[in-house]
Amino acid sequence: MSPGRTGEQTDHEEKQLIRFRRTGIAAAALLAAVAGSPGPAQAQQPSAGSVRSATTATADLDRRLPDGWRITGEGAATQLVWRADAPVPPSDSGVVFYSGHETLGRPHESRDGRTFRLPLRGIGAERLTDLRARSGERRLDAPEEEEKGGHDRRPGLAATQPVRPPANPVDPGRPGAYRTVTGEYALHSIRLPGFAAPVEMRAVVVAPTATAPGHRPLALFLHGRHGTCFTGRDDITGDWPCPAGAKPVPSHRGYLRAQRLLASQGYVTVSVSANGVNGQDHVAEDGGAQARSSLVRQHLARWADWAAHRSSAPRIVRSAAPADLSRVLLVGHSRGGEGVNRAATDSLYRAPAAQDGYRGPVRWHIRGTVLIGPTLFGQNPAPDVPSMTILPGCDGDVSDLQGEMYVDGTRGVGRGAALHSAVYMVGANHNYFNSEWTPGQAQAPAEDDFWSGDEPDQVCSRSASTRLTARQQQAAGATYLAAAARVFVAGDDRVRPLLDGSNRRAPSAGPARVLTHAVGGRRTPAFLPDARVTVDGGRLCNQVDTDVDSACLGPGERGGSPHFVMWETSKEPGRHAVAVRWTAPGTTTRVRAARAVDVAASDALALRVIVPPDSRDTRLDVAVADASGRRAVLGRLELDGLPGTDRTASFWGQEVRVPLAAATRAGLDLRRVTVLELVPRSRSGRAWLMDAWGWRAGLPAVRAAGMPRVDVGRLSVAEGDSGTRTYHVPVSVSGHGRGTVRLFVADPATGETTAREVTVRPDGHGIDVRVRVRGNTRFGYDVAHDVFVKAVRGAVVGAHLGGVVAVNDDPAPALRVTPVADQVAEGRSLKWKVSLSEVADADIQAYFGLLPVTGGTELSTTDVDPRWLRDHSGAQPEPSRPLSSVEELYVFVDVPAGHTGAELTLPTVVDRVAEPEETVRLRSTVYDDTGEPHEGPPFTGTVRDAS
Repeated sequence: MSPGRTGEQTDHEEKQLIRFRRTGIAAAALLAAVAGSPGPAQAQQPSAGSVRSATTATADLDRRLPDGWRITGEGAATQLVWRADAPVPPSDSGVVFYSGHETLGRPHESRDGRTFRLPLRGIGAERLTDLRARSGERRLDAPEEEEKGGHDRRPGLAATQPVRPPANPVDPGRPGAYRTVTGEYALHSIRLPGFAAPVEMRAVVVAPTATAPGHRPLALFLHGRHGTCFTGRDDITGDWPCPAGAKPVPSHRGYLRAQRLLASQGYVTVSVSANGVNGQDHVAEDGGAQARSSLVRQHLARWADWAAHRSSAPRIVRSAAPADLSRVLLVGHSRGGEGVNRAATDSLYRAPAAQDGYRGPVRWHIRGTVLIGPTLFGQNPAPDVPSMTILPGCDGDVSDLQGEMYVDGTRGVGRGAALHSAVYMVGANHNYFNSEWTPGQAQAPAEDDFWSGDEPDQVCSRSASTRLTARQQQAAGATYLAAAARVFVAGDDRVRPLLDGSNRRAPSAGPARVLTHAVGGRRTPAFLPDARVTVDGGRLCNQVDTDVDSACLGPGERGGSPHFVMWETSKEPGRHAVAVRWTAPGTTTRVRAARAVDVAASDALALRVIVPPDSRDTRLDVAVADASGRRAVLGRLELDGLPGTDRTASFWGQEVRVPLAAATRAGLDLRRVTVLELVPRSRSGRAWLMDAWGWRAGLPAVRAAGMPRVDVGRLSVAEGDSGTRTYHVPVSVSGHGRGTVRLFVADPATGETTAREVTVRPDGHGIDVRVRVRGNTRFGYDVAHDVFVKAVRGAVVGAHLGGVVAVNDDPAPALRVTPVADQVAEGRSLKWKVSLSEVADADIQAYFGLLPVTGGTELSTTDVDPRWLRDHSGAQPEPSRPLSSVEELYVFVDVPAGHTGAELTLPTVVDRVAEPEETVRLRSTVYDDTGEPHEGPPFTGTVRDAS
């Protein structure tokens, strides 16, 4: 989610599409550190000797990596590469590289679906241990049973459900009185920018019948990134269009339960298919967010047409009540959540024409969004559109619960009136919200995305008492979706307590334990930890920081925090919390604001506070003081931690409120509050203050601010053969007004990322980033000069990531294999020289596969060194069998950058068995940057008896 793209060598438009970066120190410095060099300063302009030692060190590190992993390139082009044995199935989170349980970054997926590359800028050599490739909770590069010991199984630790809160007087999960009709429509496919194949325009409609009175509000559903095509119960792919004999996965039919509930309550609902986006979004810089937005708005445009000309509508639309496009709710699951968020932004602030697949007028008004287990790779939510985000506590796909940024990322950006709610659903997984992704309900292959392996998880295994069944989860999801519709579209304030941290439950959600918090609405900013506040007795911590002394949550914690999810950098300024730790009652933590805050119009102080998962009975008194020094204790917080293990993101801020009445009685001036105090009353513990707000009930009118919009583009340029050229990063600023964004610029030469706040206006006062590209005549990888942007105040961001890519324009050197010792006695090693026609700036790696011998006797598993056989295949020598019959036996030889040759060696053993000459037959395969194989001619070696 989070969370680099390095691109594909075959097409300049697709090369170096960087999706995620982890930047900080130079990759050259990484190599120098591995080689024992002093550090970055010398690595920036290495001598010939230091280049050779760094290259040797890289090769040494590469040899220590697990099978399937390798390091390629050098300097700014150094990459960590993992190649899967088979194409990796599509998922919403995509593939993420880890070192143990620490995130390294999100690699780029090549078109073969098997090769994944992550630039190593800013990733120190010490972090390249215990490498793992994951998709959500599932490990991809090793059998799941190797993960034993990953769960916390300490004796006596039991997952406990949160206390069941009181029921809300109004239950939005009860069916309404409207009769409904169901059907589908299929329109002509559309073309979207950057996608080679057309995208389908299909949808399923559930709506009140045409006899329903008036025009009815419209709810549009968009599913996430799932498999696109299937041929049987076990065969699902990410192809598009589907090949002959395969059928599209009907993901858009997976929300019928929620659609029927809303339709019975008077909503026209439409769930659209997005297989055409899912099958092609690997070529998109933003993972397909803009394409999904375009698809959503194409459907909304059709509904606007049909509202004006019903005779032109499909049959199911004519059979339904007319839709009211001034009252639209968008519902998105996983990457569909990111898609509808972008659609909300694009409906208010137009996207650049070159990026957008819809350029018509906006004839609808989006009243709110519902985001279910969503991604938010760009971390730029629509600030002035109300939202509700469901965070599934057992999400095994978007397992970092990055959807929390739809709440946290809106603070201070827009007007602040829109309510942004997070709904933490204990025991819910990612897939079951869609019945077509649920085993036993789906037509295509489906699974529980939370993968327990051989070791049950105390919270999220299907046998756990905290885990929801599919039907329970779908009932709870439909209920809270209907709650959002009642609040955002119908304006029913009686349902608001289910969403805004008021600690109420909906009976229709059944046994689901649901916790909520929110920002916006009638909240007034009070204490929002940032660099301007001072903290005594605790510490102001950084939400995203690799420095354990500065980070809010250090390594070794049981699980992670949705609030502290990483973005494009390993250290991000502007994101803070207050960390509190105590070993005795009464140790006060004071948070002093830079200037006095006004909460006089508020009824209570609402705090979002994190306590460790499974902790019990955390008690904190809350006090405030005004500018004159008057102090009052407002009340006491009593919190238990959420159910959690080391595989869940359960460090989550619970909303708690204390009335301000005590401050009024004590004579405090609530217009000039300066200090917030947290005073522990339990014996020991830890807590993190996310923020504190003045709160009062109700919802204000929501109106979007006129703001500038920033979109970063990607410019690909040929590196050239010599000289230096300067290019400007393409950044567009449109819209109205002025705002502030935080600009990050990564320098590939040093690996450092600089950040600064920039004022933007659409009148030409924008962002000017210049890049210098130096040409050469040696083959190497593309080099990306990345720029990324996040909104701070009064601005919105569409395409957050871009820059300039210096595209390699030199051909790869030819590879040749010549014998050194290809006829040897047993006990000696067969050897061949692997040579390049010229030096390259990138490592060239050749895989050597074993082929059956066409005549004579083939070298067997008992004829070679057992350690060599085990290292290259994991197989044992016995029973004796031809080498070509050993599954997954391959040998790779790496020719390091700056070198022209390496050696291929196959050691044999003396077996004391009289036998004829034996032959081994091999062939080289070199994979280019797209994952396409290039094979060389076969060659042989012969082994004779030692006697």
